[in-house]
Amino acid sequence: MDAAALVHTSKGAVRGFRRGTTAVFLGIPFAQAPVGALRFAAPVPIDAWEGERDATVFGPTAQRGDTGTTLIPEPSVPGEATLNVNVFAPADRDRDAALPVLVWIHGGGFTSGSPASRWYDGDAFARDGVITVVISYRIGFDGFGLIDGAPTNRGLRDQIAALEWVRDEIRTFGGDPARVTVAGQSAGGGSVLALMTSPAASGLFSGAMAISPAIGAVTLASAERFAARVADRAGVRPDRRGFASVTEERVLAAQRSALAPHLARAVTSLATLLDDGLPLGPVIDGDVLPRHPLDALSDGACADIPLVIGSTDDEFTALTARYAGALRVVPVPLALAMLGLRRTRRRAYLERTRRRGTAAVLGGFFTDRVIRSTVLETARARGTAPTWVYRFAWASPVPTIGVACHCLDVPFWFDHLDADGVATIAGTPPPDLAALMHGAAVSFARDHDPGWPAWDVETRRARVFGAPASAPAVEPDAYAEVAPLV
Repeated sequence: MDAAALVHTSKGAVRGFRRGTTAVFLGIPFAQAPVGALRFAAPVPIDAWEGERDATVFGPTAQRGDTGTTLIPEPSVPGEATLNVNVFAPADRDRDAALPVLVWIHGGGFTSGSPASRWYDGDAFARDGVITVVISYRIGFDGFGLIDGAPTNRGLRDQIAALEWVRDEIRTFGGDPARVTVAGQSAGGGSVLALMTSPAASGLFSGAMAISPAIGAVTLASAERFAARVADRAGVRPDRRGFASVTEERVLAAQRSALAPHLARAVTSLATLLDDGLPLGPVIDGDVLPRHPLDALSDGACADIPLVIGSTDDEFTALTARYAGALRVVPVPLALAMLGLRRTRRRAYLERTRRRGTAAVLGGFFTDRVIRSTVLETARARGTAPTWVYRFAWASPVPTIGVACHCLDVPFWFDHLDADGVATIAGTPPPDLAALMHGAAVSFARDHDPGWPAWDVETRRARVFGAPASAPAVEPDAYAEVAPLV
């Protein structure tokens, strides 16, 4: 058997497999299964085992059932031991190589998503001397619901426990625990910002990448109201004993029922929805997440941690494009006014946006309010802390996409354009774009410098990936469109 695929951790041996030049280890538990007495508990370290543990198939996922068609294929895997990691390392590494490590946190709006996706395979990173660890965490109400008698932010605690596992175990895979970059996309990117401002995560990583960050910062009051609605729909008291008395499936059904009115507000009161956000995600609890991440970053939290942050140009424009015909009769200023954008800011925003037509402007507005404004606010909050900003501007040639949409950039960062489902949203990409983006990620993981000028308050420069050849690769004032919204 291949010795490269056998690793002895402090808890026991794990047997993975070799895939080309990559040693792959799947489903290694970093905490005990959160079931029984451990349901709704903080993660508990895994017990040691005897013999070799099989690590050749993906472990169980916190995501349950078929989530329908998503941009990133993220399958659900049944089972109880949902707190596990997948490790991708160079197969012929020196065990004392002290290679840089990239820890990846999947997205999914804090209610879905799975580490068991081929889009997150670390083959290209392993090829280039970077070990990749893809982590799982509890999602939805199990992970982030506020439950009387249970620890808050269980999903965030899971992420921290996974990072602690990396600190304690990654040497045996050839990695350096002092050279860990934590990275994530969408809710994963928002998790990165939360981890940067969590005292419990201090010292667990030396660099960070927040890709299209959907920031999570639910107030205690909002979390309490949502928990009461979930309890009402589940027919239990809103405490740990009450929720523990019903099945996981029943809690999940109650969660979906309680979320439905919030999603309905997207039709009747989008302005309020954009202001309040969804009620599931990291909670500002005064403990694991003491403050809103942007406030903490403004006060110097993680000022010594290098950060790469950015977004696609049109995260959500494709969603409104399907309603272009109906929206054509609605004046753009009126549509923005109905979304709560006041006249002065509305005029400034319309003067700066490159988008035309009500559907495109509205999709752009959602993009800018939910994602791109977070990028600009984070860069501003960081001040002189080492920060590199980027834009992903390459528009998909697929007719039903047509823009630089949410998730489109992920396979470029991983240099994994041959993964199942990529062609569905990316068509045939330019051959050098993945090499450029992946190379920047490797450079950042290795040297904490992605290879373009850092952000500063005067020039506000950003690297633009996939822009037309006539456009500059590094653009000044790159998020000027968003400025009227922040």
